[in-house]
Amino acid sequence: MKLSARNQLKGKIVDIQEGAVNGIVKIDIGGGNTISSTISMNAIKELELEVGKTAYAVIKATSVMVGIDE
Repeated sequence: MKLSARNQLKGKIVDIQEGAVNGIVKIDIGGGNTISSTISMNAIKELELEVGKTAYAVIKATSVMVGIDE
């Protein structure tokens, strides 16, 4: 698989919270960092995502917001 997105973070699925239409997939990318993604339940099933499997968090964005603590 080749993608144009340059931010591809490999990790291990640590949690899947299933909903009626969408689910939340959490991927441990190492260093104490976890990425969460909300995707359709159809995608979860088609990709056969399961806790413990390897997956990629692919991030493609046109803007990134930056914030600070007050």
